[in-house]
Amino acid sequence: MSSNAPSDAERKRNVKVAVICAATFFGMIGAAFASVPIYRAFCQVTGFDGATRRADAAADKVLDKTLTVRFDANVRDLPFAFTAEQTSQEVKIGETKLAFFRVRNNSNRTITARALYNVVPEQAGPYFQKLQCFCFEDQTIAAGATVDMPVLYYIDPKYADDINTKGKPEVTLSYTFFPSTTAQPAQADAATQVKAHKGG
Repeated sequence: MSSNAPSDAERKRNVKVAVICAATFFGMIGAAFASVPIYRAFCQVTGFDGATRRADAAADKVLDKTLTVRFDANVRDLPFAFTAEQTSQEVKIGETKLAFFRVRNNSNRTITARALYNVVPEQAGPYFQKLQCFCFEDQTIAAGATVDMPVLYYIDPKYADDINTKGKPEVTLSYTFFPSTTAQPAQADAATQVKAHKGG
């Protein structure tokens, strides 16, 4: 009398295949999570996917063409109140401008966080150049403190010549604060404490 029950060899082979599949699945998930910071770094260096670029010097010319730069502030998984002190600025292409953002730590503990950023439309990313920005490094905010944070930026004059951006009169710079993945929460350093002020 024949039986459809799998033999010991078949059972072992099936278990082996299942283990390999599970290992491959979890390995792919791990690789996907690991690729996030790599992809983010690539975008922020190249301007791909709407990421802005870090500049070493101001533009060498200012055009008689004006854009509206809008500012957007968001928070993810943090007890922060985060806002732009101006909702927008009128900027000449190539002109260096200064904008301020304000963050308040509404918790009773010191928190270290990092602001990630992007630009809309995406094609403007390579031309949005930052000379100074709080987003370049982790920010440690003391419990209950409010900190004003500057962004010094300009729009590269090549923006006016690119067929994908030419004639686009508006750019939005967006920030989102996330908990830091590279630093442990600590007491705010002296520089942060000088800039921080309670309740304001």
